[in-house]
Amino acid sequence: MRKKTIVCSIAGMMGFWLGAMALAQEVGLPAPRLLTMLPMGGQVGTSVEVTITGENLDGPNELLFSHPGITAKPKVSDPGKAEANTFVVTIAADAPQGVHDARVLSRLGVSSARAFSVGGLPEVTRGKPNPSLETAWELKPNSICNAVMTPRGVDFYAFQAVKGKRVAVECVARGIDSKLNPVLIIADAKGRDLLVDRRGGLLDFKAPADGHYFVKVHDLTFQGGPAHFYRLELLEEPDTSPTPSPLSSTTTVSSFSWVPDLAAMLPKVTETEPNNLHAQAQRITLPCAIEGRFYPAADVDTFEFTAKKGDVWWVEVASERLGLPTDPFVLVQRVIREGSEEKLEDVAELNDIPSPIKPSSNGYSYDGPVYDAGSADVLGKLEIKEDGVYRLQLRDLFGGTRSEARHVYRLLIRKPTPDFALAAWALHMNLRNGDRNALSKPIALRAGTTMAFEVVVVRRDGFDGAIELGMSDLPEGVSACGLKIPAGKSVGTLLISAQENAPRSLRGAKIFGRAQIDGKTVTRPGRLASMVWPVKDASQEIPIPRLVADVPVSVCQSEGAPVTIAPAEDKVWEVKTGDKLTIPLKVTWRSEFTGASIKLSPMGADFKSVKAIDIPLKAAGSEVVLDLAALKTPPGEYALVLYGSAVAKYRYNPEAVKLAEEEQKKTEQEAIAIAEAAKKLADEAKAAPADKKSEAENIAKAAIGKQKSAEAAKADVARRMKAATDLAAPKDIVDIVVAEPIRILVTPKDQK
Repeated sequence: MRKKTIVCSIAGMMGFWLGAMALAQEVGLPAPRLLTMLPMGGQVGTSVEVTITGENLDGPNELLFSHPGITAKPKVSDPGKAEANTFVVTIAADAPQGVHDARVLSRLGVSSARAFSVGGLPEVTRGKPNPSLETAWELKPNSICNAVMTPRGVDFYAFQAVKGKRVAVECVARGIDSKLNPVLIIADAKGRDLLVDRRGGLLDFKAPADGHYFVKVHDLTFQGGPAHFYRLELLEEPDTSPTPSPLSSTTTVSSFSWVPDLAAMLPKVTETEPNNLHAQAQRITLPCAIEGRFYPAADVDTFEFTAKKGDVWWVEVASERLGLPTDPFVLVQRVIREGSEEKLEDVAELNDIPSPIKPSSNGYSYDGPVYDAGSADVLGKLEIKEDGVYRLQLRDLFGGTRSEARHVYRLLIRKPTPDFALAAWALHMNLRNGDRNALSKPIALRAGTTMAFEVVVVRRDGFDGAIELGMSDLPEGVSACGLKIPAGKSVGTLLISAQENAPRSLRGAKIFGRAQIDGKTVTRPGRLASMVWPVKDASQEIPIPRLVADVPVSVCQSEGAPVTIAPAEDKVWEVKTGDKLTIPLKVTWRSEFTGASIKLSPMGADFKSVKAIDIPLKAAGSEVVLDLAALKTPPGEYALVLYGSAVAKYRYNPEAVKLAEEEQKKTEQEAIAIAEAAKKLADEAKAAPADKKSEAENIAKAAIGKQKSAEAAKADVARRMKAATDLAAPKDIVDIVVAEPIRILVTPKDQK
């Protein structure tokens, strides 16, 4: 039995480029994807009826959540039949408030995630459209309304307010996976605009008079439809309370580099206004963790501290990584006093955290990943060259005209704490021409499949060591092989393989990285990122990635990988330094393919000079030859991974065609029998004596009704048969092919 967790050493990953593909080809095998849920959340301690839509969610399915306090059961109609795509979701009283991930377990495995919000306020779901003042939906105070944006329109809501009393209105959309860019307006009783927010924020409103007011919601470009959903919150706020906290949102990819535990270990300081000017600088003692706000507009927060020559401090600001549209900038200056005069000498300017790996230059998968792991926040080193007094000024580069009390920050100034943070995402097809894909890729493994994931690291406070990658808590028959992130590098690869006989299953796995820091072995968790929506043509739609809450891994048995390429023996291949190693490969074909062969290249710096191999279509095997003398491979443990692309003649769920054929045959036979019985009863009614004729005609009439129902059932089965046949028609689909990792042990040559 193969181990479930393998950590293999290999250095880096070569650039992934594939040739031009025909526009007619689809990219990526079908994957299960949950697209919409209505409503998008619920109140703790209640149950709510939820309707879902998605892609490739056929077969018996279950609605699952990332927290065990949220459960779902199919809604059962009166006759005892479960309603398709409708579930009753129960939220436990102790379920944590915030955003959780919902997924569907379908025939093909676990789906992509969709945000499901849990709150403490009563919730409703808007029913009929409300595109005018006359049809405005009544909002109750201290409640949340779930709704879908009306296409090319404005949604109207009404509420009562008391003169001088505060009301806060918030529309959350992008933060819960919606495509809506909301414009939020509070209007008077005649519909005239009083307050407007075009950035999807919050309106803090104090009513000028008692009366009736309206909330208007529309998309920035007046788009709408099922993917443009939102949650609208109405709160009554005391005059003395601060601006309410925003509704919970999903987390951006960039936020994986923020480690809140570091702030908890430092002395806490609260930023105190006024501190805009140098003469108003707030005195602090290092190290510290400062909680502050970029407020009001054009706010500059100035802090003063004493430092000694040779000190090294790390300065970190978290704000954009907290989900805010901010861009922090730090300027550190040394204060030089000459008599009564004060002179400032620039020491350091600290700005954005660069992405550890160059993202795609044009927004879709082209010359790099569609994920940007960098941040507008700050993480930089401050070296003190002279004893003295220093001032640090912090501002939001976007804050010149924005006055948002909710734009908070966390400023950490600390001694070096070398560490690292990891994020992973599924490898995409990078094509020069014709392809603009940015797909959500759940870890839904077909039997015999190996999926590849890029893993990037943000190195903190000078840590520069190698990082081994791996996974734990995998399903039965699934293994993971981590290709090490070499010292000084930023990217590695994680491969997840399902054996051909792996049973259908689902487990919550964990991604981790392991490294040596200051002589100690440390293990850090890795976050998984995914596209919010499957974008097939990013020239028409901007891809939006985010981090997901957990790492579910599933295996399906209804389909196998189109091709599986693996070493002929499941073992560690041993070889002496300087020798040649020939590794036979076995190939299992499950689909037809376009072309003459599949070309596989090595992945990783250790074997980058190994020539690509061609595997002819239908060949039962091949081999790869490693010349360790030419490669100059030193003793150690390695993993060889071969990868490439192929165009498969893919058929979607051909088993459904067989089942439909059986059902169609059965239905046709039943219809024939019912028709014959109806004809017989009709003939008997005609020949019935007068005293029996009425009764016979009623029986014949009922038989005709039954015959019509049978014909309708036959037509319905025929429609489903055609749909299944159309889906199962062969289609050219180009996808990544990754061979199962080959584990190699290189030992020293025997000394003579």
